Amino acid sequence: MFPVICKIGPVTLYSYGLMLAIAVIVCSFMASRDARAVGIKSELVLDFIFWLVFAGILGARLFYIAINFNYFRENPLEIIMIQHGGLAWQGGFVCATLSSFWFTRKHRLSWLQMADLMAPYIALGQAIGRIGCFLNGCCYGKKIINNVFPLFKNSSLHPTQLYLFIGLFTIFIILKRYQKAAKIPGEVFVLFMILEPMLRFFIEFVRADHDVIYRGLSIYQIVCLIFISVAIYVYTRLKSRAAKHKSAS
Repeated sequence: MFPVICKIGPVTLYSYGLMLAIAVIVCSFMASRDARAVGIKSELVLDFIFWLVFAGILGARLFYIAINFNYFRENPLEIIMIQHGGLAWQGGFVCATLSSFWFTRKHRLSWLQMADLMAPYIALGQAIGRIGCFLNGCCYGKKIINNVFPLFKNSSLHPTQLYLFIGLFTIFIILKRYQKAAKIPGEVFVLFMILEPMLRFFIEFVRADHDVIYRGLSIYQIVCLIFISVAIYVYTRLKSRAAKHKSAS
């Protein structure tokens, strides 16, 4: 593992933080380019992404701290050590979504249009971030027989970070292609809300850093099931509203 890229005097460049920065830069560039194609100012998209990232990281950290409260209570200084890893995407997703409601209302933008625009890049950003997890050595998997991922001495683990990278990048490609075929505003975002939790749900079975809390499931898997249920409900509402609008016209 390579948690530290390099040290220049008192400054340390962490691989986890570097990959998060790369994810933000790449996704911001690509999203702002797509925004111009649909008539949205790139400056607004960049501001939008700033608030999404800020709220997302804050929410992801707070949720991770909440579900690992005993550890952070005994090690309070670790709360600010984000370079060690410890972001739970579910908390980040909720906070970023709330932030997006506020931003689009303030600037009189269509929330569904912005959500569809950003959905593929949320997946891409997460995919790039998982490379940071791999380099950092966090979010590791359970032991496997074949020696394919030696993280600790005399131990071989499932490369769950790479599983997630491949899965999330695949979701990014699917969503980008679906953007052209989607007919109902919000469809692309809802598809993301279904695919990403499904991926995470199954990867959790080979994660080693999360405890089982109910019927063989971790807290993350339970939250994933909630997300999927909400996404299906939202999709039925969007579809029903689109049908009523079409019949009325």
